[in-house]
Amino acid sequence: MSRVDEPRLLIVGLGLIGGSLAAALRSADFQGQIVGCDPNPDEIALGMQKGLIDAGGTELGDQVVDASLIVLAVPVLAMETVMQTLVEVLPRAAANVVITDVGSTKSTIRACAERVFGRVPTNMVLGHPIAGSEKSGVSAANPDLYRHHKVILTPEPDVEPAALRRVQALWSACGAEVLEMSVEHHDQVLARTSHLPHLLAFSLVDTLARQDDRLDIFRYAAGGFRDFTRIAGSDPVMWRDIFIANREAVLASLDDFEAGLARLRKAVEHGDSDALIATFDRASHARHYFDTLLNKTTYQAEYHMQPKGKVTYRVHPGGQAQGRIRVPGDKSMSHRSIMLGALAEGVTDVKGFLEGEDSLATLQAFREMGVAIEGPHQGRVTIHGVGMQGLKAPSGPLYVGNSGTAMRLFAGLLAGQAFDSELTGDESLNKRPMARVADPLRLMGATIDTADGGRPPLKIKGGAALKGINYDMPMASAQVKSCLLLAGLYAEGETRVREPAPTRDHTERMLNGFGYPVSRKGDTCWLQGGGALTAGPIDVPSDISSATFFLVAAAITPGSDIALEHVGINPTRIGVINILKLMGADLALENQREVGGEPVADIRIRYAPLSGIDIPVDQVPLAIDEFPALFIAAANARGTTRLRGAEELRVKESDRIQAMADGLAILGVEHTVVSDGIDIVGNGDEQTASYGGGRIDSLGDHRIAMAFSIAALRASDDIVIDDCANVATSFPDFVDLAARVGMSLAVEGVHD
Repeated sequence: MSRVDEPRLLIVGLGLIGGSLAAALRSADFQGQIVGCDPNPDEIALGMQKGLIDAGGTELGDQVVDASLIVLAVPVLAMETVMQTLVEVLPRAAANVVITDVGSTKSTIRACAERVFGRVPTNMVLGHPIAGSEKSGVSAANPDLYRHHKVILTPEPDVEPAALRRVQALWSACGAEVLEMSVEHHDQVLARTSHLPHLLAFSLVDTLARQDDRLDIFRYAAGGFRDFTRIAGSDPVMWRDIFIANREAVLASLDDFEAGLARLRKAVEHGDSDALIATFDRASHARHYFDTLLNKTTYQAEYHMQPKGKVTYRVHPGGQAQGRIRVPGDKSMSHRSIMLGALAEGVTDVKGFLEGEDSLATLQAFREMGVAIEGPHQGRVTIHGVGMQGLKAPSGPLYVGNSGTAMRLFAGLLAGQAFDSELTGDESLNKRPMARVADPLRLMGATIDTADGGRPPLKIKGGAALKGINYDMPMASAQVKSCLLLAGLYAEGETRVREPAPTRDHTERMLNGFGYPVSRKGDTCWLQGGGALTAGPIDVPSDISSATFFLVAAAITPGSDIALEHVGINPTRIGVINILKLMGADLALENQREVGGEPVADIRIRYAPLSGIDIPVDQVPLAIDEFPALFIAAANARGTTRLRGAEELRVKESDRIQAMADGLAILGVEHTVVSDGIDIVGNGDEQTASYGGGRIDSLGDHRIAMAFSIAALRASDDIVIDDCANVATSFPDFVDLAARVGMSLAVEGVHD
């Protein structure tokens, strides 16, 4: 927690919020003087009796003397009166005084400050703690009220930096997460997530309380009713003030709610089961999805509000690599199955869907565009397609988590829609370049705006008349190719894409599977715009990228024997298999078969000594996502492994060449970095540890985190890996499967 160095803190309004602030500071061993001001002398007396304040009174002019920090904790509609008094007595405060508040309607309070002071003073930092209780008054003061809750600050552009830091320190000392956003955005968000639910709860309870059989209604109400209506027990006066003060934002959110309620009423009236399941399933999974993301310290609904938590892995040295396992479904195919299923005519049933954060973000994005989707449940998803022209405009930006695949493919798909759209992602994705898709889409006639450096968010103008192009990709990328093919579905004429080296062809295979012909000759594929997709079943094979970590685990660990079931072995994805075999791995493909147009097999791998190789350049694009794990294989091979032609690794979730090199250096592995690759000198002695331990920063890159996890099998000491939360994006069961095969991996927790 931060230390608060304020000699005299004045809290104006000693109710629940102000009293809890004093209690939290006392609990945090605040060394300054806390003074209270409240029109009710009994509240002041009780605050002093409870030891929350050192002194206090009912007159602001008496209490403001020498105050270094003033917290206005009065009702919103009383704020202007208090400010009018404050402006007269403020000269009595300390020369460096800072003013802040706790009101929930920031536009109203900012307007009060402008009327009273002439402008928002540069030493005033408006704020709002997102915490409360049905209880009120200083008697309900709770020192833990703000712990692990958010406090949103809405500073003006010209705020004094020192003032902002002091207010941040105040709330951090109380155990809160301190965030910043604009006044306007704050009021819009709170109108929907706090004010509207309170309004509905008050209305529902009032409606039922006026029924003749109200006693039976309340007597037999179950837990769900109590949970939903609990907030109707809140302070009526406070909420009256909030609704009046934030009138415009509340009315706007109420309009949206009433429109949705009208749609539900119509669906019930007409027995429209498809409309009902679309709404209920969208809401149910949105709620579940938001909970999942919140528990992993990401926040899909307000993606830029909350700092990402830092999950840490501690992996003990040694262990085994034994067993028969099935890794999650292929992420690339999971994304594409949802996208094409949504655009198809009819119902698409998907098996093996990857229930990771990125795939769920894609699924949720289509729900927000009006597609009814059932599931996922144990890898099964049912998509009620809306056809090529059936998507509806989302109500806000579409969030795709950490997935570059989703963002680039969505860019192509959305470029052909009639409505405007915006794509954004998490902190890591929003740093990645998107010009590789934006530029050729512009050549097709799309209007796309990006942030500085061609980075997200991507703002795509609807209604563009796309035209097919012949595009020679400067760098091999399945994502760019797929983006242009999806845009080509909506383009006039033919769209042709030539790739300088083979890349994964899941999009082409799946489009053909949906009845949309895609042709290929040599290094070029093409399609004609204006066709249609027909729904059908999809069985998503296990992801070879996820399987790679266990393939390498077995390849480097003496005595190992692992079988991986139902793994996709698409010819454009098997670079890792080819490279491991060239290094001497004992690897065999068993039970080879084809499922839904995709080749699959069970892969069995047993330990055999590895040798360093010069990785063939033609294998690089076929293993581009698997190199972090292959670097660990190289560190355990006899001799030097050399990689060239892998420039794309530098623009993944991290600069994977440099990130892996930094980690290898910490472990003591000899290596040399070049612009398009790396040389790694391996140990090759199975009788000794291949390297030491140490603390690795994964930079939020899931593949870096998993690669160094398996490295511990041959380390001499613990490997501790920071920033591992994004492993859930592609491999939610990684920790469990690692334990099952014999690794000793502990999740130490989340650190802010």
